[in-house]
Amino acid sequence: MDDFKITFTENEKDLILEHTYTPSELSDRLKDAKVKGKYITVYYSYEELDELVGSIASEFSHTADEKTAKSLDQIYEKLVEVLDSAY
Repeated sequence: MDDFKITFTENEKDLILEHTYTPSELSDRLKDAKVKGKYITVYYSYEELDELVGSIASEFSHTADEKTAKSLDQIYEKLVEVLDSAY
């Protein structure tokens, strides 16, 4: 299966990097991504994207900060939609 093209805002990128325990092979791609306008584009395989979704889900369900939890949940929902579109 081809990689998924995922577009993140700078804020979404920062939330993932600062508030989740994402494996380095996934987070490094976010760190290295170039900003084009307001967005960052990263490519992940289905398995990688599924792992990223799991990392985000784990954190937003355990964070005490409601604003951060809500923002991570929105990213989670966005990525789940992408995964669901594969089927």
